[in-house]
Amino acid sequence: MRTVRSECLDWTLTWNRHALQRVLTRYVEHYNTGRPHRGIGLDPPVPRPVETATMLPFVDDLDRVDVLGGLIHEYDAQPD
Repeated sequence: MRTVRSECLDWTLTWNRHALQRVLTRYVEHYNTGRPHRGIGLDPPVPRPVETATMLPFVDDLDRVDVLGGLIHEYDAQPD
């Protein structure tokens, strides 16, 4: 509860229950798949599939994806 409040709800103004549900749904998705957690070696709780060294693409560019209107930033590597 403290994390969602301090990282999301303290910075977000919601007008109704529907807006709150949308913000919380997106934050939980980010929390479980994109946000690093110190207690598990800075990995997300639901890690991305492991790729072997032969499958790793050459990264030419990084794209920043704004989550919740720019409150949170996620980065995605674009293969060349």
